[in-house]
Amino acid sequence: MTGDELTRTVVVVLLAFWSVTGLLVCCTYAFWQFLTTACRSAARALGPLRPGRSDLRVLTIGAEPAHPSYWHRQVWIDTTTAVGRSYRALWSRWWGHWTLTVAARLFRGRRPGTDRRGKNGLTRLTMRLVAPGTAAGATVAALLAAALHTGVVVVFCACVALLWTAWILTVGVVRGAERGWLLLRRVRTVCPHPDCHRPFPRAAHPCPQCRAVHTSLVPGRYGVFRHTCRCGDRLPSALFAGRSGVPAECPSCARPLPPSAGTTRVVHVPLIGGSSSGKTMLLAAVVAGLRSWAERGNLTVEFASDADQRDSEALDREIDRNDWALKTQGDQRAWMIVVGKGLRRRLLYLYDPMGESLHRADRVREQQYLAHADGVLFVVDVLADRTVRQALSGADDTLAGEARPAAQGPVDTYQGLTGELASLTGGRGDLPAAVVVTKRDVLDRVEALPAAGARVDDWLVAIGLGGLVRGFTHDFKAAGFWAVSASAATGGGALDSERRRAAEPVLWLLARTGLRVGDLVESRGTVPRQRGLGGTIRTGVKGQGVRRG
Repeated sequence: MTGDELTRTVVVVLLAFWSVTGLLVCCTYAFWQFLTTACRSAARALGPLRPGRSDLRVLTIGAEPAHPSYWHRQVWIDTTTAVGRSYRALWSRWWGHWTLTVAARLFRGRRPGTDRRGKNGLTRLTMRLVAPGTAAGATVAALLAAALHTGVVVVFCACVALLWTAWILTVGVVRGAERGWLLLRRVRTVCPHPDCHRPFPRAAHPCPQCRAVHTSLVPGRYGVFRHTCRCGDRLPSALFAGRSGVPAECPSCARPLPPSAGTTRVVHVPLIGGSSSGKTMLLAAVVAGLRSWAERGNLTVEFASDADQRDSEALDREIDRNDWALKTQGDQRAWMIVVGKGLRRRLLYLYDPMGESLHRADRVREQQYLAHADGVLFVVDVLADRTVRQALSGADDTLAGEARPAAQGPVDTYQGLTGELASLTGGRGDLPAAVVVTKRDVLDRVEALPAAGARVDDWLVAIGLGGLVRGFTHDFKAAGFWAVSASAATGGGALDSERRRAAEPVLWLLARTGLRVGDLVESRGTVPRQRGLGGTIRTGVKGQGVRRG
């Protein structure tokens, strides 16, 4: 081997040595640096871009005053941001640092951390020899780090997708279970307040802290079991998490709703009758009768709100003071009472509208609560019928006048109601009607009227109201007939038997909704009867009835 060949061999060996050394050292160091850079960039991407400043990537609060759930969209914003920034950090570290800065300076014989040239030719030569290995090592390290990082990103995105899918399924299951539970219990929400009566899919819930109104307090984009209000307070968003304990209001009129409005099946029962027919007295007697059954342990009865209880107590005081209830003022009176038997409960809406609101067809069309009626409690004041009054004279006529007959006869009230009721409800054939003859205490003392038997419908036919009976038994799915003395069921000297009898029409209507109170209606057969004015429960077949005492 000649001297030139030896020199070339030594140079090649040195070049290979320094290149391999640079490659190995750079590859090892750069690989670790690439990984740490990617991890730090991904971690910083999950936090604010600048400490102490708001992050534009974070979803803001919109019309609903609640923070969007992290798992709805924010998780994907953070994931894509973290993945994108980590890959950009790898590229920037390889191209901007190792290629354009470190390797380029080494090729020029300059130190990587400074622009100063090497002190002597040997140093500059060594740097140039290391430069190719450094560039190659950084490239190999970048490729290896990118491959490993891609595997980690795939696993990370799969975990995020799995958690997001689990969240979506949880929302669907909880929301579906809640919806199915409400459908199974046939719960539908309708505003009970006068001048509204609008149905709505979900109630509005004002925040107890800041009073911001939440209109979407359900499992969804703002959370599964809890929504975080903009004030920081956390509100339960699912029925199973206690949403019924959050104050609710009608989204249309913004008036408060009873706590049980969204969890209990609602039974709307309007009291239909002419002005001064005894509707308000009957309403007080019904409430007294429900309380009497509750005192015996056969039912659970509670007012849906404190306002309903105050109104009932005020009406009781009025009856105690005057022995009579003043006529309904304003559009109507609506009471809400929760009636339960066993595990089943019903939210009973008792409507007592003004009698004048039913005198004309156009006024009847304005009574929107009729569109949601589950049954009708028709109040019959036979002393207001022209045929009945023509049969009275002398003391009987004076007694009937002192009973303050209704301004409109029951036949006229019925005819004005039924046509409009069919259009409001889409057909009244599916509704039951409880027909209640009021002022029985006065009727028992009118000698001109024929003695009544055990069936009130037969008695109505005998006094000339057969057309009214036939109308109810023909036009409604089922009809029941009772005679009630509201004055004997209310006030200080009320009789428990009369109180329970007064509640029977409502209990019969509740029984037709699935509340198991039919045995209470049947138990009235043991109650003593005055002059035989009993009740008949219709099965919906014209001309057939079941005798009740």
